[in-house]
Amino acid sequence: MTHRLDLSGRDLVLLLVLTLAWGINWPVMKIGVQDFPAMTFRAISMAFGLPVLWLILRTQGQSLAVPREHWRELLIIGLTNMALWFVLVILGVRLLSSGRAAILGYTMPIWSAVLGWLLYGERPSRRLGAGIAGAAIAVLLLLGSELSAMTGRPLGTAVMLLAALVWAYGTHRMRRRRLPTGVMVITFWSLVLSLVLCGVFALVVEHDQWRRAPSVSEWWAIGYNAVVILGISQLIWFRLASLLPPVVSGLSVMLIPVIGLFSGMAMLGERPGWQDFAALGFILAAMSTVLLPARRA
Repeated sequence: MTHRLDLSGRDLVLLLVLTLAWGINWPVMKIGVQDFPAMTFRAISMAFGLPVLWLILRTQGQSLAVPREHWRELLIIGLTNMALWFVLVILGVRLLSSGRAAILGYTMPIWSAVLGWLLYGERPSRRLGAGIAGAAIAVLLLLGSELSAMTGRPLGTAVMLLAALVWAYGTHRMRRRRLPTGVMVITFWSLVLSLVLCGVFALVVEHDQWRRAPSVSEWWAIGYNAVVILGISQLIWFRLASLLPPVVSGLSVMLIPVIGLFSGMAMLGERPGWQDFAALGFILAAMSTVLLPARRA
C-alpha cells in the first residue's frame, strides 16, 4: 500500500516550524549540558515548560481529565513518545557531537517501518529492504569511526539508536491509540511523566553535581527547550503523528538531522568528518527510499 503526505497548508507551516525548531535544538542542548548535569538540565526545562503547556490548555478550555481505563495506554504513550526519548537523547548528546546525535536519532522513520512490518503485519517491500540497508551502512560508518578514535564513545551511538527505536514504537502507539482525549491533554500528561522520570534520575544520579546555578548560556538553552520545544514543538509533533501513518509521519523529520548537523557547525564550531557526511547521505537516501511514494503502475 502507498501512502502520501496529506497535510493542509496550516499543517505544512507547522511542519516547517517543527523542522527548524528541532534541528536547531541539537546544538542548543549541547550548550546546555556541556558543563551542566544533563538530566538536571532536562528536568529544569520541563519544570518551566509545563506551565507554558498548561496555559495553552487553559486558553483552549480543555479538561485534563483522562478516563481511568485509559491510564495504562497514556502511560505507554507518554513513556515511548517523550519520557524515555528525552532521557536517552540528553545522555546521547552529551556523549556525541550534536550533529552526529541528530543523525542517529532521526533514523526513527526506518525503525518505524521495520516495527510496522514486525509488529503490525505491514507488508515489507524491496524499498523497505533498501532503506534498512542504507540506515545500517550509515550506522556502521558512525560506529566504526567511534571505535577507531581513542576518545570515541560508542555507547553514545548505542544510546541514540535505542532512543530512535523507542520513539518509533511510540509513534505507532500514538497513531493506533484508543485514548479519547485530545493531543494537548496527552502532551501535558506525557510531559508530567517525563518530568517525574527525569527529576528522579537527576536527584539520584546527579545531586552531587549541584554546585552552581545555570550560566547565562545554559539558562538560554533551558528557556528555548521549555517554550519552543516542550511548549510548542511537542504539540505539533503529536498532531502530525495523529494525522498520518507512522512511516509517513517520518517525512516530517527528514531534514532535521541536516539542520542539526549544520547548525552545530555554525553555533558550536563542530567540524564533522567525512563519516558524518557520508552517514547523513545514506540516511537521507534510506528515508527517501522507504518514505517517498512509489510510482503507480
